[in-house]
This record gives sequence, C-alpha cells and structure tokens, in this order.
Amino acid sequence: MRIHKEGIGSFIVVIAFLGIVLGALLVFSVQNTWVYVIYGLAATYLILQLLVFFRIPNRNIRIEDNGVVAPADGKIVMIEEVMVNEFLQEKRLQISIFMNIFNVHVNWYPCSGTIAYYKYHPGEKMVAWHPKSSEKNEHTAVFIHQGNHTVGVRQVAGLIARRIVCKAQKGKQVLQGSEMGIIKFGSRLDILIPLDAEVHVELGQKVWGCETLLATLTP
Repeated sequence: MRIHKEGIGSFIVVIAFLGIVLGALLVFSVQNTWVYVIYGLAATYLILQLLVFFRIPNRNIRIEDNGVVAPADGKIVMIEEVMVNEFLQEKRLQISIFMNIFNVHVNWYPCSGTIAYYKYHPGEKMVAWHPKSSEKNEHTAVFIHQGNHTVGVRQVAGLIARRIVCKAQKGKQVLQGSEMGIIKFGSRLDILIPLDAEVHVELGQKVWGCETLLATLTP
C-alpha cells in the first residue's frame, strides 16, 4: 500500500505541521494533562484518517475484454436509464458508485481503450448522492472507445470535495485498472454503458475498484 502524492503534498504534511505547531502552543499556554491527551488523540485520529483516505491499495486487477470493472470503491446508489447530453447524445445505463470518507478515493479506468473525449466542468457542491449532482456539481466527463463500444465515466465532486484530479487526455491509450485520478473527499463515480449491457451488480451493493465486475458489454 502507498499514499497518493496528492494527499502527501497538499494535506498530510500541512496538517501534520499545523498539528505540531498547535501542540507546542498548547504545551506553553495550557497546564492540563487531559487537554494534552485529548488533543493528542484527536490529532492522531485525523492523521490516520487522512492516511486511510489517500491510500493506494494493492489490488488484483481484473482484466475483462468485454467487461466494465468498478472504477472506485464504494456502494452502488443508482442503476437507471438516463439521457446523456454530452458527446454521445443518446440514452445510456448509468451505474453510480458513492464513496464515503472512509473509502479509498483513487479512481481507475473501468476498461481499456482510447480516450475519445474529456472535459472538466466547474459547478456546485451538492451532496454526492443527489441525482442532479452528476450535472450540477463540479465534475469531469471521460468517454473511452473500447472496440465497438464507448464507455463513459464521470467523476463527481461531493459536498466537501475540494478538488478533482483526472489524468485523462483525448487520444490517450489507457489500460483497464490503471489510475484515472482521485477526488478529494466525499464524492461519486458515474459509469455510462450501452443499454444492452449485462449488469452484474445491484443497488446497495459494496464494490471494490479494479476487482468488482459491474457489467459485460455485448461482443
């Protein structure tokens, strides 16, 4: 297991430094052992939680030629037919994965192929499980050509998310299970697949990035 560079540079080091400074101020200004204990426990918990959040776990990457593998850890909160009004302009089956603050927030490509479209959209900060968050919130849209199919992925920022990082570039060749990016704090992933795909997950199911097979595309 490794810690993502986005966490080390922008959060963990800064929080650790501020924690040391505040701890030193407490020692010099407050003469109370219980205050030291409570502060120490709270600071330790925060650092550990950040390490958990930004960890990059070791995974047995599932390779499926016609398969769409979960691009993130989390829970299935939506499996519905939707109208896609970006790039494709057609109806698609949307599978949404909600990531809470305890989930790994690294995202992976659900399939291999060529990136045909990528765009970043600034937006609002609605709760990530809200149906309209896919379009209203800050998000990215990525569409991957995989043989005869096109698979779409949206990284959607949540209520407290502050930055979406996406490595996608139009024309780039990507491999199933390789890193797509990361969303910093509570968020969701939308996977857009053809209507005739065979879905292998159900609402409320927990899924694991790189390992859980979401759907199989028709040959």
